[in-house]
Amino acid sequence: MNVPRSTTKLAVVGAGSVGSTLAYAALARGTARTVALMDVNKAKVDAEVLDLQHGRMFVPEAEVIGSDDVEVCRGADVVVVTAGAKQQPGQSRLDLAEATIGLTRKILPGLVEVAPDAIYVMVTNPVDVVTFAAQQVSGLPPERVFGSGTVLDSSRLRAALAEHCGVATANVHAYVAGEHGDSEIALWSSARIAGVPLLEWEALPGRPPLDDAARATIAREVVESAYKVISGKGATNYAVGLAATRIVEAVLKNEHRVMPVSTRVDGFHGIDGVCLSMPTLVDARGATTVIDTPVSDEEAAGLRASAESVRAVLHRFGL
Repeated sequence: MNVPRSTTKLAVVGAGSVGSTLAYAALARGTARTVALMDVNKAKVDAEVLDLQHGRMFVPEAEVIGSDDVEVCRGADVVVVTAGAKQQPGQSRLDLAEATIGLTRKILPGLVEVAPDAIYVMVTNPVDVVTFAAQQVSGLPPERVFGSGTVLDSSRLRAALAEHCGVATANVHAYVAGEHGDSEIALWSSARIAGVPLLEWEALPGRPPLDDAARATIAREVVESAYKVISGKGATNYAVGLAATRIVEAVLKNEHRVMPVSTRVDGFHGIDGVCLSMPTLVDARGATTVIDTPVSDEEAAGLRASAESVRAVLHRFGL
C-alpha cells in the first residue's frame, strides 16, 4: 500500500531554467505541500518565488518559499540539485564536469546539515559524474543520493517508438541505460510494445518497419535531441523538469516505481564502482535496488563502454 507523507517539503537548489521549471511542475501537479527554491542570486530566486506565488489559486494548495540562504531547505523530505554550469551549444555533458563537481563539493555539506534525512536527487550534468561525487561528499547511504539519469532519455525513446509504430506512448515499455550522454544504450532486447517483444514487432498497416536501420535512427535521435533543443532555445527545461518531478513523486508517494535513475552499479555484467542508469526501484527509501534486467551481449558491451566513459572522467578529477 502506498501511503503518501502527511506533510511534504521539496527543496529545489538552483533557480535557473531547470530549477524554476521543476518548481512550477511540482506545484502544478501537487507534488509537495511546500516547495522551497534556493539560489545564490537573491533577486532571481525572489522573483521566481513571487511569480509562482501569483499562480497559487490555480494549482493544488501549497506553500512556495525561496531564499539565497540554505536554511530555506531545512527539514526537506527531498532535495533536488539543479545548480550547475549551463551547457552551451556544441558542448558535451562531460565537458561540464569540472565546474559542477566543484559546486557539488561546495554546496552539499550545508544541505545535508539542514536536511539530514532527505533523499537527494542530482539533476546537474554530467549527472553520473556529479552523482558519484555527491555520494562521496555527502557521506549518506548511496540509495539516498542518486541522479535523474536516463529517465528523460527513456521518455524520449518511448515517444519516438510510439510515433514510429503508430501506438500510444503508454503502450511502449523501453529503457535507455548507461551514461546520460553520448554513450547511452537503448535496451532493445528487453523492450516491449503492447506486451510484444520489440524485436518481434510487426509493423501495423501503413506504418514503416521497426528494423535495424529504424532502431539505429531512433537511438541516434534520442542522443542528439538535447543538443537540438539547446541549439534552438539555449537550454532544456520543460521535459527534464517534468521528469525530475516524477522522480520526486515516486519518493514522496512511496510508489515502488522502477525508473532508470543514475545510481551506484556494482557487479552488473562486469561493471563496478561507477554511477550509471539502470532500471532501479525508487520509493521512500530512495533508489534502492538495481533490477537485474536481461541484456544482450551487444548491450552488455555497450554498457561497459559507457561505464568506462564515465570512469575516465571520474579518474581525471580524482574520484
